[in-house]
Amino acid sequence: MTDRFSRLFAALQHKNEGAFVPFVNLCDPDEDTSLAVLNTLAESGADAFELGIPFSDPSADGPVIELSAQRALSGGATPERCLSVLRRFREAHPDVPVSLMLYINLVYAPGIEKFLAEAAAAGADAVLIPDLPASMRAAEPRWDDAARAAGIHLVAIVPPNASDDAVRTIAGLTGGYTYLLSRAGITGTDRASGTPVHRILEILEEEHAPAPLLGFGVSKPEHVRAALEAGAAGVIVGSAIVRLISDGLSCRDAMLADLSRYAAAMKAACRR
Repeated sequence: MTDRFSRLFAALQHKNEGAFVPFVNLCDPDEDTSLAVLNTLAESGADAFELGIPFSDPSADGPVIELSAQRALSGGATPERCLSVLRRFREAHPDVPVSLMLYINLVYAPGIEKFLAEAAAAGADAVLIPDLPASMRAAEPRWDDAARAAGIHLVAIVPPNASDDAVRTIAGLTGGYTYLLSRAGITGTDRASGTPVHRILEILEEEHAPAPLLGFGVSKPEHVRAALEAGAAGVIVGSAIVRLISDGLSCRDAMLADLSRYAAAMKAACRR
């Protein structure tokens, strides 16, 4: 099993830092620009990445990320092309942890075992499938068997309305890191969490779950500081970064410069 995530979190803990983890859709708007975005973010403070494989019906994503997926698909994005971008990124950044986020249909299409093996071969350390519930993994051990065979983590999501027992169950399933939703609903929204974040984090610590990363609605340095003060190991930032990409498509150099400044500011907030 790959251990880039565990090495990262151990190193950050030693430095008393939180993890800054950008989310972007691969191949948005094209393969070369996508790679340039990843390289810029990695060189400007990103500790790890969550990378989306675009899908035509992204049910867990808000409008900004949904438009990004549509843009990528219009430009010819496929899972194969997305993995090609990942392979190119991995050649330049062999130590940066990467998680792929995609929907279950894209995994079923080639076959669970085949997709997970190909994702690991391309350089992914983990896979997050938002429409793969814990109950399905329990009912179909094939998911975890395939992940172990491929040497890749399956990340599980803790929803903000999860009961204590549900949090404990998820803690035993997730690998690489634990995705903790700071908001109910879809990405980029501002609904309030149903359970205090600190309570969920307490249970995850009790259960020795992989490092919890707080996502959904995180866009400013003050959000980062609040997440770390609550006990999160870091944050996942998606819509704010994807919006910078969308707004800057007319001038790639300016867009990359904006991304660099934003990433540096967010990473600075991770230094406690």
